[in-house]
Amino acid sequence: MAESSYPMLPVPEAQALVLAQTVTLPPVTVALSAALGYVVAQDIVAQEPLPPFPASVKDGYAVVAADGPGDYRLAGEVTAGRTADFWVQPGTVAYITTGAPLPAGADAVVQVEDTERLPSPDGARVRIHRQVRPGEDIRPVGSDVAAGQVVLQAGERLGAAEIGLLATVGAAQVPVYRRPRVAILSTGDELVEPEVTPGVGQIRDSNRATLAAAVLAAGAEPVDLGIAPDVQGELEARVQRGLAEADILLSTGGVSMGELDLIKPLLEQAGTVHFGRLRMKPGKPCTFATAAVGGQRRLIFGLPGNPVSSLVTFYLLVVPAIRKLAGYADPMLHRVQAHLAQPLALDAYRPEYHRALLRWDSRLNQGRGGYLATSTGRQASSRLLSMRTANALLELPLGEGELAAGSVVSALLIGHG
Repeated sequence: MAESSYPMLPVPEAQALVLAQTVTLPPVTVALSAALGYVVAQDIVAQEPLPPFPASVKDGYAVVAADGPGDYRLAGEVTAGRTADFWVQPGTVAYITTGAPLPAGADAVVQVEDTERLPSPDGARVRIHRQVRPGEDIRPVGSDVAAGQVVLQAGERLGAAEIGLLATVGAAQVPVYRRPRVAILSTGDELVEPEVTPGVGQIRDSNRATLAAAVLAAGAEPVDLGIAPDVQGELEARVQRGLAEADILLSTGGVSMGELDLIKPLLEQAGTVHFGRLRMKPGKPCTFATAAVGGQRRLIFGLPGNPVSSLVTFYLLVVPAIRKLAGYADPMLHRVQAHLAQPLALDAYRPEYHRALLRWDSRLNQGRGGYLATSTGRQASSRLLSMRTANALLELPLGEGELAAGSVVSALLIGHG
């Protein structure tokens, strides 16, 4: 019986090897309006304090706190975006709106609910009902952001709040790491495009569509290399195109032990193969290689042809590589603890990455709450339905028998996170 020359590598070792071969891409500059989803390439420092002036927290009256409750003359009004051209002397108050600069002389704000406009010929008398402390309902200079404060650190991914911070500190042009480009190639004579009615012995190619969506969700740009038949010359031409156009090349199929499984020999010729099998279920026949193109290192993943195996190995190996290329400070999938909703059988030969749906259940942990993991059902590597609704991969250890319902296992969050 044919035996692979590649040892089965444990997944953590494979992940470490992939990351050791992955070099973060060089920074580029993008406009603030286009920066969502990128990873910032250097610390962003505030040049000015926020607020740059003492600002009112509420609508109300700027007062001298030592005056206390009583009836006072209205010295004027100040609204957001304007500065007062008067002083608040002891015995006077000024109407002020939320966010407006505190007028000189005042040292506190009384919210409007604790005040009363008094009838007077000129409408300029106000009754203050409550004693306030100096500084009450005032945002001091720099209380939100201090001048010189690091508001974003290199390696942070830019979401909505981070974009707001960039706008706040005036970062109209943002230094970020370039998004990786990922070329995707399906291999096999049996594959046809999704819009084609399969003939005898054929199936529609789902892997390219699946991986292109996963690549986009991971923050990278997919490059479609199409379907390559089991012909050495055409397969080699597609591989060379992918290496020329992308930072990562993904192929699916052709990495097992059959006579037409041509990827491993091709990768051995194109570069350096670092591993060819993984000790995991699903996804054992997974290959990782590197090649040099124009002085740049390319990462190559020969993923299994079965749809689930392809997607699981993508999450475990390719997503961390994409994240490191894109500048993430921590490129690994997030791991949480989860309670099994039902018993799950163990595999006696390989650790399993079991697809599951995690939900928060407030009844777990004696009412403190926790994640409840529900299996997506039959876990065949060809059954893409087992990935539908899945938001986690349960890390089931190698072993005999089964884990009982309620057992606690580690779970990797897939997708964003």
